[in-house]
Amino acid sequence: MNSGNANLAADHVIYIDKKERVKNYWSLRSSDFSAQRLRELASPLAERWIEEICSRIPSGRRLHILDVGTGTGFFAFLMDQLGHDVTGVDLTPDMIREARASAALLKSRAEFLVMDAETLSYPDECFDVILTRNLTWTLPHPQKAYAEWYRVLKKGGILINFDANYGKEDYTGSREELPKNHAHKQIEYCLLQECERIKNQMEISYHARPAWDVELLEKAGFAAIELDLTISSRIYQEIDEFYNPTPLFLIRAEKR
Repeated sequence: MNSGNANLAADHVIYIDKKERVKNYWSLRSSDFSAQRLRELASPLAERWIEEICSRIPSGRRLHILDVGTGTGFFAFLMDQLGHDVTGVDLTPDMIREARASAALLKSRAEFLVMDAETLSYPDECFDVILTRNLTWTLPHPQKAYAEWYRVLKKGGILINFDANYGKEDYTGSREELPKNHAHKQIEYCLLQECERIKNQMEISYHARPAWDVELLEKAGFAAIELDLTISSRIYQEIDEFYNPTPLFLIRAEKR
């Protein structure tokens, strides 16, 4: 990384490669992010996430699950605990290093690989389920990612995407309503500014979501697309360090 890229507070920094900018941002956040996700695994939210996911995927058999944009492995660990075969992939090597360290600590069988969500290194039709959380807002080409995810899903396979319309938010504004230990209050202001710059570079930030996502999923070939706009009220029942002030949406889609 050159000195220009490291200076996140400089408004004049121009990144030719948007993905390099995303990697740099999450690399800087990887250690604190990992610690928070481990705490979340031990919180009541873990069971809530499991309930939401398991109510939307096949039961009674071991599934081959891909957690795309796994970060430090939160969803991968939850699904591994339930006995599924899970692989977590992420663009940021530092995130994957943290995920592997957490896997060793938790004695998890989940596998973690560095991989681009828009260009997966897998053959066609090899996963039963794809999970993703807070990823698509960071993708320069979400339409390419949706097509890739369709490709690697088996027929009858299911995509579950948890995301939010983060492009409409401004995280450099007031955060007084959040508790002192909340991630948004722990992040350096220059990183919050960088998050804003990343969002402003992404086309997805300028579309009405999740309606735009549904259009992309239909073009990719997905069917039986379902939306849930009330997911946040069930997951984030307390305003604590895990609370997400931006309402989440859930998209479930099938490969027919």
